[in-house]
Amino acid sequence: MNKKILLLGSGELGKEFTISAQRLGQYVIAADNYANAPAMQVAHEFEVINMLDGNQLESIVRKHKPDIIVPEVESIRTEKLKQFEAEGTFVVPTAEATHLTMNRDAIRDVAANELNIKTPKFAYATSQEELINIANSIGYPCVIKPVMSSSGKGQSIANNAEEAKLSWDYACEGARGDKKKVIAEEFINFNLEITLLTIKQKAGPTIFVKPIGHRQERGDYQESWLPAKIDVALLNKAQTMAKIVTDRLGGAGLFGVEFFITDNDVYFSELSPRPHDTGMVTLISQNLSEFDLHLRAILGLEIPNIEYYNPSASHVILSKEQNSKSPYFSGLGTALKESNVDIRIFNKPSARVNRRMGVALATDRDIKVAREKAKNAANQITLKYN
Repeated sequence: MNKKILLLGSGELGKEFTISAQRLGQYVIAADNYANAPAMQVAHEFEVINMLDGNQLESIVRKHKPDIIVPEVESIRTEKLKQFEAEGTFVVPTAEATHLTMNRDAIRDVAANELNIKTPKFAYATSQEELINIANSIGYPCVIKPVMSSSGKGQSIANNAEEAKLSWDYACEGARGDKKKVIAEEFINFNLEITLLTIKQKAGPTIFVKPIGHRQERGDYQESWLPAKIDVALLNKAQTMAKIVTDRLGGAGLFGVEFFITDNDVYFSELSPRPHDTGMVTLISQNLSEFDLHLRAILGLEIPNIEYYNPSASHVILSKEQNSKSPYFSGLGTALKESNVDIRIFNKPSARVNRRMGVALATDRDIKVAREKAKNAANQITLKYN
């Protein structure tokens, strides 16, 4: 049970996963394309490489000989993961699943065309002209985003053809990897957007965390809360859809499956084969966070129960500065005076406008109060720069 884990991507989600792994005696090597990334600060070892470079990726796998490879970001040469898996390394959840879910076009094709799961209408474009044509066909408003990106980068809503032209440039700028391709999809007038954390166990049934509601701006999450209020029939439908798609992907681990919830229907949106940013609320809402659940599923450990505390919320702490180095913080004392509030500072070595630098967490018997407490705590934290 003492496994060597190579973590590909070392942001705030990777940091919390590394802490969970360390607590259960696992050995973690954290990799990313910049030094002093959050997970590197708590891992046993770290590597700074371009994970889109197959040769660099292979070099660190040969060097460390991990038992398990855990991808945490999209910008990975996923074709190499299939090679490592064929050689006997456990790629979480599987190499194929990682490849499919790192690309919005691939996972959307599987969900809509192979599994017949309900999604918004969509099409792909590889040029600005093609995007205008498909956006006109789908209709406005139209959601446009890169097929590969993270944290909502490059995502926008176009209300007409002129805005769609700008959306093409914005999507290409926000894309991760080397794919110049965007997805345009129908705008769903939803009541609620949820993340359904879905855990596939090696020897046990698929289980779910209570639904997490979240609010986005610029395509990136700003706050999340648990549990989200949702009709039981619609929740059952979402769970059925999540199980169908995660069964198709296979393997073991936690998946963040996103859905749009309308008055009487459920639409599949996206899927991540790893802990989800909106799921950081689980750091305060329950006995096993999404990071603990991911690790236990990967290691094949039984998950006998998830014990929930009070309704809980998270609210992001964002940078307002452009390209600043060595940010530091003030306001912790004031933020933490409120009862049942906690703060996570990610210690990222640099900041840019709207970069997520931390998160405030709160609980209360009333979900509205928990959300307000998290927001107020986040607003107490001020970033300063050298």
